[in-house]
Amino acid sequence: MNFMAFGGISWCVLAFQSQRYLGPSRYFSRARYFFPCLHSPVPLFSFSTLGDPSHTFDAEYLTKKQPNLDERFVLDELSKLLPVPCNTSATNLHKLVNSEKQIETRAADGFLLSEDKLGGVFLQKLKGRTAVEHALSNVGVELNLDVVAKVVNQGSLSSEDMVIFSNWAIKQPLIPNDIHFYHLLLRALGRRKFFKDMVKILHDMRDKGIDPNLETVSIVMDSFLRARQVSKAIQTFRNLEDIGLNCDTGSLNVLLQCLCQRSHVGTANSILNSMRGKIPFNGSTYNIMISGWSKLGRIIEMERLLDAMVIDGISPDCFTFTHLIEGLGRGGQIDNSVEVFENMKGKGCMPDSSSYNAMISNFISVGDFDEVMKYYKGMLSNNCEPDIDTYTKLITVFLKARKVADALEMFDEMLARGVFPPTGTITSYIKILCSYGPPHAAMMVYRKAKAVGCGISSSAYKLLLMRLSRFGKCGMLLSIWNEMQECGYSSDAEVYEYVINGLCNIGQLENAVLVMEESLRKGFCPSRLICSKLNHKLMDSNKVEKAYRLFLKIKDARRNENSRRYWRSKGWHF
Repeated sequence: MNFMAFGGISWCVLAFQSQRYLGPSRYFSRARYFFPCLHSPVPLFSFSTLGDPSHTFDAEYLTKKQPNLDERFVLDELSKLLPVPCNTSATNLHKLVNSEKQIETRAADGFLLSEDKLGGVFLQKLKGRTAVEHALSNVGVELNLDVVAKVVNQGSLSSEDMVIFSNWAIKQPLIPNDIHFYHLLLRALGRRKFFKDMVKILHDMRDKGIDPNLETVSIVMDSFLRARQVSKAIQTFRNLEDIGLNCDTGSLNVLLQCLCQRSHVGTANSILNSMRGKIPFNGSTYNIMISGWSKLGRIIEMERLLDAMVIDGISPDCFTFTHLIEGLGRGGQIDNSVEVFENMKGKGCMPDSSSYNAMISNFISVGDFDEVMKYYKGMLSNNCEPDIDTYTKLITVFLKARKVADALEMFDEMLARGVFPPTGTITSYIKILCSYGPPHAAMMVYRKAKAVGCGISSSAYKLLLMRLSRFGKCGMLLSIWNEMQECGYSSDAEVYEYVINGLCNIGQLENAVLVMEESLRKGFCPSRLICSKLNHKLMDSNKVEKAYRLFLKIKDARRNENSRRYWRSKGWHF
């Protein structure tokens, strides 16, 4: 028999088998991109030779050889294209598939990250702890603390799944059985409000030879306070003996610190009064409470605690005076804060960077830039090195006041002193500069920050692309787009919109069409405003045919996008 006579059926079987072996993710990937071949008006069987009279089947042959045609012949022909042995019968074919199921699964999910592979085990809803642990072991990833943190923090595991995963992870050779692993787990459970399992693990730590410390207590208390369960946090402090810790000064300071950070200063003050005479207080105890009232600007409460501190024979330190200065500034008593600052030397405390930062913040709040620069220069003259907090306050206030030249000068001085801002701070500077004026100053901050090795976020790149696009700086826009991709950031629909808009603004319609087509190929359909703008530009330039072809591509892309949106709402993700 001629194989070409059976070509149409063989290709149908091949298409079905290829979809079966490649899995759902590969099959549904066609919906993400536009393939012109899928919309071809030529029928699939137009290239089949079934209709050729020279290749017709004999009726007698079909009657006699029907069993071989159904099984043996088909497998023999498919074995040329698929890795199926010729001596494999249809009844044993499922055994071959099952034996290679694990290999196929690993090949199919090879593009996934380690944490996604581990998290996917729990999506299968396996029954029994043993089955889940066996599936986790068969994933075949190199487990470490970073992967464990991503699984328990980024996924949507239930409390039971998190406990099962942690019990399995602690048995792995690269996971240390120490307190750091349990801190990671306690934070994840507390963040999801799985308090029952969190307390259980806290009590089981000692049985496994792990002694809790003050950081452990802080994690548990802060988890309760984040959920506004103040009574349970206080109860944890009173029951510290159950986990092998004592209700001493250190644990009291941890409780007060957690309460003040969550703005439960009144409750912290009540606990402080109830513990007076039972637990000795130290300077940190009073500093924590003064700092809590300072954030609220409660001057009377700060002075009362300062008097109690002196009565107990504890001398105020730089932290105490810094909190007082901040509280007086928030309370509107700037002159009194200046007096406290000037009297620090007489009390035996030399002002440090935190004290100068507090004074700078006070005068920033009232808009007195002369006094701000006075304390900054005094800081330098007293050999007190400014820190990142100092420069962040100064640069931000100059940018908001649109004193761009002063802000850039301060930025240069910061980099010259070896103080490099983090990624978030750079993004905040660029965000302010991109809210007004041309993008020149924002580009200067970007170039200088990148020259010294500071990290640039994807948000900062998008802000620059947006501003450059609006001002028609197409050359710089394409350069920034290229540098963004070199840094490992992928382009999304928003990035493509900025680039297309910038190219349209300067009349580079051919390049705008190319970028639009690239966006559509990657599955991103720009907004209707950008598509309409480009279409009108093409029509005004008498490029009607190009505009019509682009219109058809956008139409197909929107249809595919609507299909994806519909099927994802039904639970299909592709």
